[in-house]
Amino acid sequence: MTQAVALRGARGLLAGLRPLAPFFCLYVTFGATLGFLSGGAPLILRARGLDLAEVGLLQLINLPVGLTFLWAAVLDRVRLPFLGRRLGWIVAAQGATVGLLAILSLGEHWPLPTLLALAIATCACAATMDIALEALVVETVPAERRAFVASAKLCGASLGGILGVGVLVGSYDALGWPAALLACAGLDALCLLPILAYPEARLQGAGGVPERWSGSFERLRVLTGRIAALGAYFAAAYLIAGPNTLALLDLGVPLGQVGFLTGTILPAVNLVMALMAGGLAARFGTVRLIALGGAGVLAAGGLMAAACLLRSEELAVTATVLNFVFGGFLGVPVFNMIYRWAQGPRPATDYALLFGAAFFAAMPLRVAAPALAGWAGWPGYFTAAMPLYAAALVWLALQIGRTLRADRAGGGGSPR
Repeated sequence: MTQAVALRGARGLLAGLRPLAPFFCLYVTFGATLGFLSGGAPLILRARGLDLAEVGLLQLINLPVGLTFLWAAVLDRVRLPFLGRRLGWIVAAQGATVGLLAILSLGEHWPLPTLLALAIATCACAATMDIALEALVVETVPAERRAFVASAKLCGASLGGILGVGVLVGSYDALGWPAALLACAGLDALCLLPILAYPEARLQGAGGVPERWSGSFERLRVLTGRIAALGAYFAAAYLIAGPNTLALLDLGVPLGQVGFLTGTILPAVNLVMALMAGGLAARFGTVRLIALGGAGVLAAGGLMAAACLLRSEELAVTATVLNFVFGGFLGVPVFNMIYRWAQGPRPATDYALLFGAAFFAAMPLRVAAPALAGWAGWPGYFTAAMPLYAAALVWLALQIGRTLRADRAGGGGSPR
């Protein structure tokens, strides 16, 4: 009897997870491709003697992720002559990514500008696949299920990061440049297969009624407030968490241990937290989960300030791991609301604006953070970052709360 109940429970779990598999697989490829190109390749090239200034140029590889709003409107207006409205773009962009990775595998000794241009083009294709996939989520996944899709997204991206940086870079001495790039291309091609069976036409419209505005100006006004809140949150989240690894190095934590924390522990924790956060967001609501995660991040920031003041390596490592844990909770509810806010007539464009423009709005503070820490000292830096993070979190929560109240007033089925 107990075995029968357990078997039924396992079957029910598999039935619930099966619709998430296509999204999970594609986000694995997104994390692996960007992880290897922007995280792994600079390490490989630096180990081969590339100058630090040239290594810094490789950060341009990430540029297309924040610029997708420049071409996202094409995805909303143009339907490719195969598959569905969104599936056509997903397959085309992912196919181009695979092709460019295969070309890159031939370029082990090509000049850096050539490699950089190909890597940026590959990232642009991966980012295009991403916004097409996000639009597919908005249009075909009911609002109450999007928290689970966001969880699958973050889980897949975390696993992809482990594969792209941890596995491919860790095995690079045995694989070499061509095999590492071809392995990434093969993974991208294999993980494309599940989405080909996705019933886009049948599920079209299941995402709910698109949010309407009285005109273009009203739409821009509403989006601008949301982009500003997201940009402030992304910037403040980086201020309180991003420079942790630099602080660990300054406190004397060995480089190998810092690399293990960021290359293995961080994506593994993100994967576990994303798994948990999807169910918690659906059960307790978006605002409550954001409040819980934000309180934990603030506590970790205070602990980091104390660790820097006391020059305690152990306390600093503990604070960093705690930041990983509570920051991991926040990804699901934040992306869940981005899905909700992109629920308009042009979801690919809106998602690209909400995420990409907010990401780049945070860039000045991301660039300035190390210099600010050098000027203020690590204890003062983390102490000053805490109220900025708290204010940004409250602003984001107010924007989310306003949306949820409007949904309840209108009888919509958006997430809590």
